[in-house]
Amino acid sequence: MRIILALLSGVLFGAGLAISGMADPMRVRAFLDLVGAWDPTLAFVIGGAMIPMSLAWMVQKRIDRPFADRAFTLPNTDGIDGKLALGAILFGIGWGIGGLCPGPAIASLSLAPAAVAPFVLAMLVGMALHRFTIS
Repeated sequence: MRIILALLSGVLFGAGLAISGMADPMRVRAFLDLVGAWDPTLAFVIGGAMIPMSLAWMVQKRIDRPFADRAFTLPNTDGIDGKLALGAILFGIGWGIGGLCPGPAIASLSLAPAAVAPFVLAMLVGMALHRFTIS
């Protein structure tokens, strides 16, 4: 059941990225171009995502456990440390240069595999390096 729900969630997320245009690196770059041809679309996507996420947080507080697991596994939100700050900086640099972050990059593999494959490969190498060196 967990695998099926994960697959359905991934398909829904990918469809949302495709429909909203966030799988297009040029749209993301246009959002980050504050002094040029700024495209506010990403701000609307983020704002629209906050509504269902807020509802999910309210539901999570009222139930004992998730539908397909024994307990909730929520991240620690005690504060900002060096690893979090460095990760955010690296994420932002990669997002700004490539115009993609992990979700849209994977979704874009189905739209333009040759153009996106180098980014996804570099992302996977970075994830592996993190796992074997920092974690």
